[in-house]
Amino acid sequence: MYATIRLMYIPRYLDIAKELKPGKTLVLFGPRRVGKTTLVTEFMQRTNKQMVFYRGDEMSTQHAFEIPDSTVLNESVGKAEVVILDEAQAIPNIGKSLKIINDTMPGVAIVVTGSSSFELAGQVGEPLTGRKTTKYLFPIALCELLRDDSVPKQTLQKKLQTWLVFGMYPDVLTAKTREERTEFLQEIVNSYLLKDILTYQEVKGSRVLLQLLILLAHQIGSEVSLTEIGIKLGIDKNTVSRYLDLMEKAYILFRLGGFSRNLRSEITRTAKYYFYDIGIRNAVINNFNVLSVRDDVGKLWENFVIVERLKKRLYHNVYANQYFWRTWQQNEIDLVEEREGKLFGYEIKWKQKQTSIPQEWREAYGQEASWEVITQDNLLAFVL
Repeated sequence: MYATIRLMYIPRYLDIAKELKPGKTLVLFGPRRVGKTTLVTEFMQRTNKQMVFYRGDEMSTQHAFEIPDSTVLNESVGKAEVVILDEAQAIPNIGKSLKIINDTMPGVAIVVTGSSSFELAGQVGEPLTGRKTTKYLFPIALCELLRDDSVPKQTLQKKLQTWLVFGMYPDVLTAKTREERTEFLQEIVNSYLLKDILTYQEVKGSRVLLQLLILLAHQIGSEVSLTEIGIKLGIDKNTVSRYLDLMEKAYILFRLGGFSRNLRSEITRTAKYYFYDIGIRNAVINNFNVLSVRDDVGKLWENFVIVERLKKRLYHNVYANQYFWRTWQQNEIDLVEEREGKLFGYEIKWKQKQTSIPQEWREAYGQEASWEVITQDNLLAFVL
């Protein structure tokens, strides 16, 4: 079920009130500026429960929750039924402190948000085993945006070109002009995108990270060679791998590995990387041109479709493993889902044209696999 509340006039899939449980912690992960704080604020405005709200990036909050002692923590919880900690990754020892609150104050429900999983996930993982529920919030999904649309196909046709340039952040979707959208995305890239990585990890500066993102922005849909990228950036491939891992944990990029059932002809050692938001991708390379003058529309479309499908699966609990598939003979499928014991292959095409199933795919997996081309015409059935 979807929440009936609205985030910046756009409904979100998550209803915090329905997820809260006394003695448990609700962990909400997602990039900065996608609406986590707004969602929490909406919940606070419409609930009748007693609650306290803390910002994890404030020094007073860090001091209040960094000591895992029930007596100290009780002073910050007081008589609250709900404790909310926004950007909790900034609080030292937060996992141990949350465990103590769950164990010693069983009537208290906790909500924590985090914009990076390398800090918060590591802290709350083992201490909160059996005590937490994890949810994700990303830039607005089509399954959220078009949920109540009476004619979603018309909205898609009208807005799609704008979405492929500026992406799906709430502030982008509610902005009234191209200038406002451009300014917001540039601010995200310049001020927020790498903040958690630079703050919490041993990275000397943002220059190499941004150069790495620029290279990946131009390689959407292509396999990434860590060695080649390392040579271009003047760093070793292990450092490239580490930086990519950090960007995944900061919810900038996500990875698709190669699918194989150990056939000799299949490629599995490389990966493809996609952006969680296509507007961020365009901001990284500073290209907000309209589609009619671009030469990367196919890449934008592929990224857009794959991330919208990812959101749909996460938000609707469609459990699957995601891959791409390619052979040494250059036969390929953009997206493969392994779910419910079956394989589903999807070829993603911006323009409608005659496309046939790869013969090697048919021969290897024909009895257990389906295959479909995803275009503008059938996108909504794939992501709603």
